[in-house]
Amino acid sequence: MTPMSHPLAPPTDDHFGRVAEAFSRKADAYDAFGDDHINLARLRRKVYDHILRFLQPTDRMLELNAGTGIDAAFFAGRGYAVHAIDIAPGMLDHLATKIEQQHLRDRLTYQAASFTELDRVETGPFQYVFSNFGGLNCIPDLSLASRHLPKILAPGGKLTWVIMPPICPWEMALIFKGKFSIATRRLRRSGTLAHVEGVRFMTHYFTPRQVLAALGSDFQLLRLEGLSVFTPPADRQDFPRRFPRLYRGLVKIDDALSPRPPFNHWGDFFILTAQYTRHE
Repeated sequence: MTPMSHPLAPPTDDHFGRVAEAFSRKADAYDAFGDDHINLARLRRKVYDHILRFLQPTDRMLELNAGTGIDAAFFAGRGYAVHAIDIAPGMLDHLATKIEQQHLRDRLTYQAASFTELDRVETGPFQYVFSNFGGLNCIPDLSLASRHLPKILAPGGKLTWVIMPPICPWEMALIFKGKFSIATRRLRRSGTLAHVEGVRFMTHYFTPRQVLAALGSDFQLLRLEGLSVFTPPADRQDFPRRFPRLYRGLVKIDDALSPRPPFNHWGDFFILTAQYTRHE
């Protein structure tokens, strides 16, 4: 598939072009990064467990920034109808391969589209909208994604967004190693320049309050929990094997405290689920 144009989606078409290029380049290695990655597998399970609390058997799901389709294929494999969107052609190529290999054609469809143009999404309305692992952090204003939700989310429907917040204790602790720039990068109001596969683009970090403000008064918060507050971020792939006892202890603390304030506002990510309460 060819990259989509984004005439209505600020900041610029070039920004989205760079994001699409970066993640297309990353696509071939994306799934392999998760192979034998104990911590990332745990994070993904926690996201799934969170969502499965709210999913109903007949819900139709829309996944934003679906990437190679790992999550879309998981839910389709459990019998849910899933429509996945992404702007990176390389990612969508891998998603298409998963559909064929896992025989999911009857339950999993996909479309080249940005989450800033949900009014273009096909096959709606949906009862559940899902975005995982910080894809929405690629825009400076979450209302660019939320503005079209009433057009594609059924009344009473739910969404779960997994967002990178400003406060990540593991990153902030790097200040004690003299890595001030990395320790404070999430706190920069103007955003942070990300580097993915040799491509640079701006990323932005959001608090749960900012997410709820972007969603507006028609959405009610159902659940909020931090993701990897006390356990290391996903890029620390070696930590569980180098320090297995410490890692197991941190997992217990993380599981106990991450759903509670203030820890549910912190972490490598947070998981926020809200319900669309407006009635037709």
